[in-house]
Amino acid sequence: MTDPVAARVRNLTKTYGREPAAVHALRGVDLDIRRGEFTAIMGPSGSGKSTLMHVMAGLDAPTSGEVWLGAVEIGRMPDDQLTLVRRRRVGFVFQSFNLVPTLDVRGNLLLPFELDGRRPDVREAALLETLIDSLGLRNRLTHRPHELSGGQQQRVAIARALVTAPEVVFADEPTGNLDSKTGRDVLALLRDAATRAGQTIVMVTHDPIAASYADRVVVLGDGRVVADRPRSRAEDISAFMLSLEVRP
Repeated sequence: MTDPVAARVRNLTKTYGREPAAVHALRGVDLDIRRGEFTAIMGPSGSGKSTLMHVMAGLDAPTSGEVWLGAVEIGRMPDDQLTLVRRRRVGFVFQSFNLVPTLDVRGNLLLPFELDGRRPDVREAALLETLIDSLGLRNRLTHRPHELSGGQQQRVAIARALVTAPEVVFADEPTGNLDSKTGRDVLALLRDAATRAGQTIVMVTHDPIAASYADRVVVLGDGRVVADRPRSRAEDISAFMLSLEVRP
């Protein structure tokens, strides 16, 4: 039976520096990311939301606690093993797109396979072609990133994150550099990946509109989970976030 939890952390802490100047970014966080669900992580600046995503994605090591990807504990995994886990089981979408400027669109889409030293198998090749068409990239395959709009670059980044069918896709402020309409289009793509393809999406955002596309909104404050809400309207998310800021 497939584990219903795609990723989890237990009693997770992350501290930068040493006392008395230490910064406690995460303080005993417990969180399950359910498979096939679109989860938004929110919180004010300094709340620990980006740190949580980076630790869960294996981009940063915990100070203490457990970090699980499926049935594998990655928090203390050696760097060489962790690199393989990130490459084969995790997808990333960043605010800055992170496309390779010297590669065209097809080259960027094939990059995860190149880094893994292999070619796409039949299933992956079919998924690649489906993503190219569904994301409207067919006429852009020979273009390099500087020849694309911001929205087109982000669509390439999303396709690259999805093409290996990873267990979890982590998206860090994926609409931060986009205009509102293009941002909505990108959010709809992530929403569709969860709804139609059963993809597990974890998105860090400060934007209530972006968070309203998610099935679930997890809110951090001072390095702790302070709320775990079901899918909500942008207006309700905004009001809730404001209420946290005005509490004594």
